[in-house]
Amino acid sequence: MPVRIETLADVATGLDALEVLDPRLARVRQQAGEVDLRLRPAGFTSLASIIVSQQVSLASASAIMRRLCLLIEPLEAGNVLAAGEPALVQAGLSRAKQKALLALAQSVVSGGLDLEALCACDAEDAIAAITALPGLGPWSAQVYLLSCAGHADVFPAGDVALQVAVQTCFELQERPKADELAAMAESWRPWRSVAARLFWAFYREMKGREAKLPAFT
Repeated sequence: MPVRIETLADVATGLDALEVLDPRLARVRQQAGEVDLRLRPAGFTSLASIIVSQQVSLASASAIMRRLCLLIEPLEAGNVLAAGEPALVQAGLSRAKQKALLALAQSVVSGGLDLEALCACDAEDAIAAITALPGLGPWSAQVYLLSCAGHADVFPAGDVALQVAVQTCFELQERPKADELAAMAESWRPWRSVAARLFWAFYREMKGREAKLPAFT
């Protein structure tokens, strides 16, 4: 098993393994269409994009990111600190996201958080380091590790799209809560990141262009 998901071949290997671990996923795979790699460069800009995408639609997050990148160019930690709250307000960020982005920028500039180095850490240690910052919870940390570090075995169970997709696929009466979905995902180890990609792909097919997915896609 690869330590990192870096290519579509890695995704395909993970999907094959998941079908063995949970035969129900073969049908999900058939219905999901193409399962994307969903990999972006590690670093401040990518985690900033994940912060922006918290609890908003892809369209809204993309619009805010476009404004943010126009106001702060390039979108780097030092430039965010120099621009301060006025630029973040003008970009349309909520108060909570302003606080989170400024805290992240300060930690990166001070050397307290090395986002590239975190990619080589164990998932648990990396998640702990990211979630120590205000406004950055498990979802943000897990999505960063999945999409920017290529970790093979993280699952952002708090993601609403994943919850809806799993509910639909398995014909559950209610949408699973984060802790319930996390427990279900234990059976998909050590390929939980590929399972997340699979259910995101299913959700995309289910909702079409109106799908609300993280803005790092």
